[in-house]
Amino acid sequence: MLRPKQLKFKKNFKGKIKNITSASSQLKFGSYGLKAMEPGRVTARQIEATRQAITRRLKRVGKVWINIFPDKPITKKPTEIRMGKGKGAVELWVCSVSAGSILYEVEGVSKEAAKSAFSAGASKLPILTKIITL
Repeated sequence: MLRPKQLKFKKNFKGKIKNITSASSQLKFGSYGLKAMEPGRVTARQIEATRQAITRRLKRVGKVWINIFPDKPITKKPTEIRMGKGKGAVELWVCSVSAGSILYEVEGVSKEAAKSAFSAGASKLPILTKIITL
């Protein structure tokens, strides 16, 4: 699974997700992209499952770029534990995705292949997405 090698602090606050982004809203590497249409949190498992679905549908032809990385730890306390005693252990890693950001990009495949691959990958994600082209 994806996770950072090193962090300044082990546990973070949840924080708020920005509604709309302008920084990563354009394609940088590929001809086709999968764009987030709503803000949300995407876990490391969901990122990997989406990548596998896209590469399997493309039959390993072309190049795939992942533009998101899970850098935020989410903690959870065990069930049936009393209140207090500090924050729980790190349970999973997530990436905060703003609306309008590009999640995945593909280069070197046809338009139909890219659309079918992204539709298979979008079903693995918990947020609404849209397929865009150059």
